[in-house]
This record gives sequence, C-alpha cells and structure tokens, in this order.
Amino acid sequence: MGMRKIVVFMMLTLDGVMQAPGGSKEDEAEGFKYGGWTAPFSDKAMEPILQKELSVPFDLLLGRKTYDLWKTYWPKQKGMVGDPFNRCTKYVVASKDPGLSWKESVLISGDVVAKLKALKKEDGPVFHVWGSSVLIQTLLKNDLIDELRLRIYPITLGDGKRLFGTGTIPAAYKLQDSKALHSGIILANYERAGEVKTGSFD
Repeated sequence: MGMRKIVVFMMLTLDGVMQAPGGSKEDEAEGFKYGGWTAPFSDKAMEPILQKELSVPFDLLLGRKTYDLWKTYWPKQKGMVGDPFNRCTKYVVASKDPGLSWKESVLISGDVVAKLKALKKEDGPVFHVWGSSVLIQTLLKNDLIDELRLRIYPITLGDGKRLFGTGTIPAAYKLQDSKALHSGIILANYERAGEVKTGSFD
C-alpha cells in the first residue's frame, strides 16, 4: 500500500466552527452553548456516503478528549459505524495514557509529530480523524493532512473552536468531489495539492 494517508472528517458551520456537533454536553469549553447543532439537519442521503467511506480498511487517529468520549460509547455499538470502529486500530494522541480500555488501542505520546511521520511511511490502511480538535491543529501546523472531507452546514455560530485555528500553514488543496444534500449540507472533499500560488488581475 505504501504511504498511509491522514484523512480528516469534519462537520463545520459556514463560519468554520467544529465544536460539539453531535450533542449538547459534548464540549462546553469556553461556555459553548450550541452543542448538537447538526441534529436539525439529519439527512438520509448521508447514510450511503458514510457507508462507502467506512467500507474501506482504515485505522482511527484520535485526540484524547474524543477517545475518552468514544471509548465508553462505541464498544457497545454495532452496525455500519460501530463494527468498523470497533474492529480497527485506534491510535490515541495524548501526553499520558488516558486508560486504553477500548480494544485495539495504541498510545502515541512524546514526539507526536515524529511518530506520526514515521507511521505515515509504513504500509497499512488510511488514518481517519474524527473530532479531535486539538490534534487537528497539530496536524495542520505540521502539514500532515492528506485529505479533508468537510461537511458544511448552513448555519453560523460566531463563537466556538474552529477547524483552521492559529498555526494553520499556507497550503493549496484540490477539490476531489462535492455534493449538496437537500438539507443544505454541502460535502466537499479536498486533497492536499502543493504550495499556495498568488497572482493579480492587473
């Protein structure tokens, strides 16, 4: 297979907020009060898309907070998402062992960037990153993301953790494909594509 890609899946508002998309109590940091903002847009059209994305071999790459949320929830689940999530290897980026109770979990600590670069050079399936807002900033800062799979929702929230925080490097992307759903969600899949080019209209 060669180089392992890192693919980030992210639900975003129009103004780039990614905090607590799935539940009211998911992440209340900084007094965030719009947790669960994706719920009103649930769309059956997402199911076959998700099914396709989760049908390829992959491992999960997760930050500590996301892992802590998921390790109590997903082991009890089955089905389209639960089965592959439980089967794959979970790589957890954390400064210390968060209690790796979910089977097939591996801790990545210390020089995280060097370890991720080494993992990317190995043979193996792609890495899927879900949630993990802190980890994503590290990935963006160090140019470790190969693909962004964005689900853009038709709302703005003003406040909240943003996907592209401080430290995001200048980088160009190429649109692989896109799709608009009836609910107003736009799916846009980008792959990393070289340097930023500039010009003028003079």
